[in-house]
Amino acid sequence: MAEASFKDIPELFEVDLGESLTARTEALSTFRELGPPDLCHVVKSTGRSGQRDLGSYHYISGVDASSSASLAAYINSLTYAIEDNSAWFSKGSSWKVKNGCYCCFNAFSRVDIRVDVKIPGGVNAYAIDLRGERHEATQELWQETYVSALLRSILYSDDPNYWLDAYRKLDPITSPDSEIRFLQAAEALFMKGWQVGSDPEIQVASVVSNHLTAGIMKYFGDSGRYQPAANLFEKLVAREPEVASLLARSYIGMNEEVKAVQIMASSIRQTPSSYTLLHAQCDLLRSKGKYDWAVKLARQAVNCAPSEFVTWEKLTECWIDLGEFESALLTLNSCPMFTFNGRDVHRNLTPARVHLPFARPIGEILPDRVKTEDDEADPALLRLPAPGLRGTWARAYALLTRLVSQIGWDELLKTRSSVFVMEEEYRMQKAHGDISAATNGASGSGKVIHEDGTVRNSMISSSDSTTLGESLDDDDDASTRGMVSPHSHHESGSLDDGNGNGGVNGDAVSSSKTKIGLGLDPSGGASMNSLSSPIPTIRISTESDRDFDEDGNAAEAPSKGNVNGEAPAPATTTNGFAESRDVSELGLEKPAQAAAGAEDGGAAGDNTEKDSLHDSASSSAQAQPGAEAFSFSNKRLCERWLDNLFMVLYEDLRVWTIFRAEVAHFKTQHVAYRKTGLEWEILGDLGIRLHHKEEAKEAYQRCLDTPRYSQKPWAKLMDTYAEEGDIQRCIQTAIRVAAYQWADYTEMTFPTQIARAFFKLGQLHGHAKISYTLLSMGLPDSILKIMDSYLQYGKIFKVEGYDF
Repeated sequence: MAEASFKDIPELFEVDLGESLTARTEALSTFRELGPPDLCHVVKSTGRSGQRDLGSYHYISGVDASSSASLAAYINSLTYAIEDNSAWFSKGSSWKVKNGCYCCFNAFSRVDIRVDVKIPGGVNAYAIDLRGERHEATQELWQETYVSALLRSILYSDDPNYWLDAYRKLDPITSPDSEIRFLQAAEALFMKGWQVGSDPEIQVASVVSNHLTAGIMKYFGDSGRYQPAANLFEKLVAREPEVASLLARSYIGMNEEVKAVQIMASSIRQTPSSYTLLHAQCDLLRSKGKYDWAVKLARQAVNCAPSEFVTWEKLTECWIDLGEFESALLTLNSCPMFTFNGRDVHRNLTPARVHLPFARPIGEILPDRVKTEDDEADPALLRLPAPGLRGTWARAYALLTRLVSQIGWDELLKTRSSVFVMEEEYRMQKAHGDISAATNGASGSGKVIHEDGTVRNSMISSSDSTTLGESLDDDDDASTRGMVSPHSHHESGSLDDGNGNGGVNGDAVSSSKTKIGLGLDPSGGASMNSLSSPIPTIRISTESDRDFDEDGNAAEAPSKGNVNGEAPAPATTTNGFAESRDVSELGLEKPAQAAAGAEDGGAAGDNTEKDSLHDSASSSAQAQPGAEAFSFSNKRLCERWLDNLFMVLYEDLRVWTIFRAEVAHFKTQHVAYRKTGLEWEILGDLGIRLHHKEEAKEAYQRCLDTPRYSQKPWAKLMDTYAEEGDIQRCIQTAIRVAAYQWADYTEMTFPTQIARAFFKLGQLHGHAKISYTLLSMGLPDSILKIMDSYLQYGKIFKVEGYDF
């Protein structure tokens, strides 16, 4: 059936004719926000009576959905894309497109606009609602559909987490005229923008916080052309004062800060409770180093929108800027967490046959797409829970990693123990309460300070068990088992607290029985939860067994004293990666898991509103660590989800520490350090998460030396080189990224990651220098044409740097 396939277009062949359309109709009610990419379904026929018709479909974005004629034109263009393999002597009839159906979801009115095309014949356009009933496609519906399709194309363009088989991406906006049409349609529908939903970190979509405003800011922000966006917001700010925050951000992007300040000053008098406007002011102050002023604005924003995650997140960032780490931790603990809702997707059907053509010249520079040893990795790396975090959970974790990168793991533990109730403190208070109850015939009267600042009686009764694994019966559903004290003699390597593994929004924390090593010898490598010695030893990967087993040499455990989370070298080692440490020092301190950590993490997503800032708590939580006098009134209960995130962070730091120890050890022994391509990629991601950019860059570079088929290391390095202004290396990596994108049918120029990198370089060096560098590389014409298309976009739309 090869002759029934399209030449350069991916497609999935149906088992039953029309099943993809039926499945989409059934799934319409499940689309929550922008909806999935467009679906193009075609029926092919040979015209012979005995031959069964074939149905195939593919997903697509970037097609002009402003009218039935433009969608019908796309289906008509497919008639010229069928493989023509028939020779002059062939007797068989060739396959032709008989009819087609183009489906485009309208995110405003929640209907699916469909265009049926019969070839030859007519065009029929109609709308299908969530119940599957047909309606007439009005002009208003077409305008909404046009904007919906553009927003999907812009926001899904380079989302690494959104991937579909046979998904083709075309340029959504190809000329200044089509950009003007987009702005006119966006202006007409702006007040209805909240209907299309918002990012998962926004609890309630508003006029200024939704997918429409996000799409506008991404499209114009990625190219640094804020002038058209500013013109749009200037018209809208008269109708909706809150738009001033978007207008101010646009002017700041244009380096018109004075104008932005004037707009914010006048608008804050009209809308003093707009948290987006307060955040715009806050960000400007932070960029100027006025952190103490920024904190005041961020606190005011929290009071204006206490149920929004982003307001608490901004306040946490300001506290970190200011160096108030205890307040930052308390604020982070107050963040309302939401269940993550991903992008809308189609229901996966099992196709009869998959046709993914790969015949483009640029694809020749890629490695073979076959599974090799470089696609395998050590289980300890594959089990890391942090990459599975999404939405508010990922953003909260990013704040935690920023904290640890600034003050180090040990200091973070001390800060945590000074503001949250620790396990042994709870046990001491509980025992004291039990004794008082037995003596006085009444239950203990411990006090608990709550998030709204009130102090109430503890819910602990004298009949409660003192077992470590039991959770508190409190109305905050928070954990009293924060962590072991830095002074306790808890086994530093023990990963099993008797409760199993805790989940963060369903993402399981790595198994407590895991060996410490990255590629440890399962028979001889020491385990982290070994009870035989307080100082666990690690073997430096299986490759070193033959060199070190006979002598009994093993690497030292990660040092407690290394506050940046980097691994120390063995005691005899001194190099650029790590310092040598005394072997008597303990390893990386491990926090105890939350009492309720083994249960479903869903309770952590309850959107408990925090109606006021916890100023009283941050001031009363200054109790000195180790002080004899202790009361529940001067500490908080640590939320269960934050407890789990500490375990996730510990897993990341533990693996990173061992990795750096291995690197340092192998360098001193002058032995090649080997990992598979996937392992280098995971370690690069880990370095980025923990803010070790140079080491992450090195890991990604090592990944490129392997024949693994993966776009990620090239894309990460391209962004890094663009930040550094390295034209030569940025272009070399961009060529590979373009090859991967074209291999996956991303035939768009903007907005893409490559365009962002090129425009960033263009601001420093100008587009002419990039163009000359491309020419000097002697690239094949087909590849040069693709790479030059990004600069052509810059020329057409006058991106900064196009004229020098």
